[in-house]
Amino acid sequence: MQHAELPAFTIAAGDTVPPPFSVGEIFSQIRLTSLLALFLLVAAAVYLYGVHRMRQRGDHWPPGRTVAFIVGGLGSLAAVTVTGIEAYDTTLLSVHMVQHMVLSMVGPIFLALGAPVTLALRTLPVDHRKLLLRVLHSRPVAVITFPLVAFGLFIANPFVLYFTGLYRATLEHAWLHEFIHVHFIITGCLFFWPLLGLDPLPNRWPYPARALLMVLSVPFHTVLGLTIMQSRTLLGGDWYPNLHLAWSNPWNDQVVAGGILWAGGEIVSVTMLGILVLQWIKQSEREAKRIDRALDRAEAAEQAEAVTSATKITDRTASVRPQPDGD
Repeated sequence: MQHAELPAFTIAAGDTVPPPFSVGEIFSQIRLTSLLALFLLVAAAVYLYGVHRMRQRGDHWPPGRTVAFIVGGLGSLAAVTVTGIEAYDTTLLSVHMVQHMVLSMVGPIFLALGAPVTLALRTLPVDHRKLLLRVLHSRPVAVITFPLVAFGLFIANPFVLYFTGLYRATLEHAWLHEFIHVHFIITGCLFFWPLLGLDPLPNRWPYPARALLMVLSVPFHTVLGLTIMQSRTLLGGDWYPNLHLAWSNPWNDQVVAGGILWAGGEIVSVTMLGILVLQWIKQSEREAKRIDRALDRAEAAEQAEAVTSATKITDRTASVRPQPDGD
């Protein structure tokens, strides 16, 4: 289809209508020209350089954290922003919803498990390390990372996006579309980092409270997904019908999109709860070992003190024992 045949707003967004969606199209329409793609490459390079610095000086950095950050975190974000997924995210609402789930939930979870702040604190020069710690413990960071504040932002985001004119605006303006991608990633990190992350962040709640907060987020995804599935109004207004896609029905696609949001939110939430439980168990085991070591040290100290006291008593007894008279 040529540009002359396309709606004006499609041309304004900088996209052309792609052929029918397929797995092959995902891999044939890779684009590395966006600012987000550049950010992902820089983030991967900086993280790997930090791991290299750690190994150079003989320190250990768990390989699982590297895999989580590079493959699970940056890799999942790249999969929905530089591949054919990105080419279809203004054409199919269902594809956009997959992108939404990955940008706001899957990617941030794995980024948090990669512990990049801890890596930075262990590799940066002393002055830069102190500056990073001051930023982390500043009042603005404490406010936006407070779990209830981050929870509110995370929950409100999709409702504001889909039930106002904002979503239509993102379809019409490429710069706003990209900004929303970044916004999804940031708010997802703000929500998941204090709950799952291994980094020394402020406002870390105990594990039961974190699990409760995660459980409370599930109904919102369910409500939003069901509302979109049952809506009698198309998200984006006449955007999708005006594309005149012979291979896609906008109404059916919206039902699929709502189902993806509903099921995807529950799957990710249950997975996260599993991760929280595992972290909780490991922390309990570490705490038990720490207590055992402390008790062992206390017992050893008591035994040493008892031996010392017995020795002093023996020496004192020996010193006052009467000596035999000489001939």
